Amino acid sequence: MIQLNKIHHIAIICANYQKSKTFYTTVLGLTIIQEIYREERRSYKLDLALNGEYVIELFSFPNPPKRSSAPEAAGMRHLAFEVDDIQKTRDYFLNQNIPSEEIRIDEFTQKKFFFIADPDELPLEFYEK
Repeated sequence: MIQLNKIHHIAIICANYQKSKTFYTTVLGLTIIQEIYREERRSYKLDLALNGEYVIELFSFPNPPKRSSAPEAAGMRHLAFEVDDIQKTRDYFLNQNIPSEEIRIDEFTQKKFFFIADPDELPLEFYEK
């Protein structure tokens, strides 16, 4: 059997690079590892870390297609972040004028969670530790 160690990173393509860069760095607080402009592709690649761990590659491409449907479509459903205080996290987003779903309880783990959307409507889940 193959031996997997961990998820190395998640790649996200955004429609508005500056808006998404601000969201992921300023709002979510991820740190920039490196930012590269790829002239031949007219595309940025932004490597982002969470607590020193490389986690997200944020790409820009000219005129990327829009997300085809709701989170229940085939493909990646959402990206989830673990947080210590679910209510404090939700309040933070509301204070940033970022719409947030109500806090729900996972029926299997009994943990609290909620969703917001990034600037391209990618669902982001915040899940209680």
